[in-house]
Amino acid sequence: MAHPATVAFFSFKYPGRSERFIPVGGAQTGSSYNNVRTSKGRVLGHTTTPDVGHTCTKCMYHSGIGGGGFMLVRAPNGSFEFIDFRETAPAAAFEEMFNNSTHASTIGGLASGVPGELRGLEHLHKKYGLLPWSVLVQPAIRTAREGFPVGQDLVKYMKSAVGDGKDFLVENPTWALDFAPNGTRVGLGDIMTRRRYADTLETIANKGPDAFYSGPIAETMINALQAANGTMTMEDLRNYTVAIRNVSQIDYRGYQITSTSAPSSGTVAMSILKILSTYDGFFVPDNVNLSTHRLDEAMRFGYGERTNLGDPLFVAGLDEYEENMLKQSTIDEIRRKISDYRTQNVSAYNPQGIESLNDSGTSHVVAADHTGLAISLVTTINTLFGSQVMVPETGIIMNNEMDDFSVPGKSNSFGYAPSKANYIRPGKRPLSSITPAIVTRPDGKLFFLAGSAGGSRIITATVQNIIRVIDQGLSAAQALAQPRLHDQLIPNQVSFEYTYDNSTVDFMKSRGHNVTWVAPGQSTAQAIRVLPNGTFDAAGEPRQLDSGGFSI
Repeated sequence: MAHPATVAFFSFKYPGRSERFIPVGGAQTGSSYNNVRTSKGRVLGHTTTPDVGHTCTKCMYHSGIGGGGFMLVRAPNGSFEFIDFRETAPAAAFEEMFNNSTHASTIGGLASGVPGELRGLEHLHKKYGLLPWSVLVQPAIRTAREGFPVGQDLVKYMKSAVGDGKDFLVENPTWALDFAPNGTRVGLGDIMTRRRYADTLETIANKGPDAFYSGPIAETMINALQAANGTMTMEDLRNYTVAIRNVSQIDYRGYQITSTSAPSSGTVAMSILKILSTYDGFFVPDNVNLSTHRLDEAMRFGYGERTNLGDPLFVAGLDEYEENMLKQSTIDEIRRKISDYRTQNVSAYNPQGIESLNDSGTSHVVAADHTGLAISLVTTINTLFGSQVMVPETGIIMNNEMDDFSVPGKSNSFGYAPSKANYIRPGKRPLSSITPAIVTRPDGKLFFLAGSAGGSRIITATVQNIIRVIDQGLSAAQALAQPRLHDQLIPNQVSFEYTYDNSTVDFMKSRGHNVTWVAPGQSTAQAIRVLPNGTFDAAGEPRQLDSGGFSI
């Protein structure tokens, strides 16, 4: 995540000293943010109430203003707010729209939902911000216009997006203007510019987010989508609003863990952790193997429950369903079903035989300051480079979030039926694996922020990082460096990173688990741990080549 050409900056209203830490995607972002802080310091004459900063880093291949996401905010007074700026289905969308097409949900104009990114950041700025919007966007404008060096992650993801097929980054003139200005794809260390995008950001900086949802920027966006067979309209853009939703909270060994509710998957993570909270001696040195089996079983039950989630505005009784997921009676019932000696068939966890959503990449940033203000924010355009629609006039990369809906009549590749709770409806938000989390100590003080990118692996990565810190007492960096496992129930297998302990994997095989191995980096996390003296212990994903962070 080292592409600050798409960075937005925020400086918050709450007074206090300037100590804060923000794990982000690269050091360039940090230098850009420091420029904002220096400017603000001069304006205020080095006041004793400097602003609290939060940087939202957008990976152009995973995220951007053509997408959307979720954020969880903890105010210094300890209150929480869950801001849903997920994309919505256009008004012309309908349940069977992808029944007769193999790729229309991933590539082209029909694949794009109505973007919510800027409305989400606008809400954040209006409620918590202090510096003028126009000032905060300047570093992103400058970097997009003047250029930045291509990092290893961008090189890797460009190669992955193209694969063995047509190189749209080179052969499509709209993309080539940024990605292949000299006729060949930009490479490691090359200076890449996004000048059209800089002009777009400058307009949004001067006129506010409304300039994205109406006027010339919106018109060119709709034209590009409709030229690519899309049906989104100007009215769809004008009608977009963020949703403020209930948070999901549990007690875990005396700590309060707060996450998000549907259509994100925070409640799934909370369910997994609450099941595990019933076990003593969890992950103590002589109990690692059995703890790993219990962790995997809790994951399988959590993903089984997830098959009934969707947008609460369209799924009757969903609030009650999520509440029931976290009731102690439900947790106790699941605990009784878990055997320490054997895993079970998929039907034991998912009796309805419904598919498990397998969504794609995201970008995550966590930020905190000494007043207790904390933000865990995730943003996405879904798969690499979204729908592969770039608006020619503006450089905006459009999402393909419509692929996160379920399609009736189409079983997934494992033979499981689609989830009715996640069928397409106009204005509906698709289900997401995004799971931002904030942990507070028994005394209510901020303790830990966590989140991850990685599609359906987000939930399990976030759960494991919380366990590493609370149960095993690891630092943020140590927690993120530990090998991870992942089990989303469907397919019926548990995957281990290559670095996982072989004896533990052998134990899992002895319990009947279908084991596979994966290279590290399928999920990429960010975390901050706050020590009792207020010092920040923060870490960026060690599996990601260009991950990082900065303090102010």
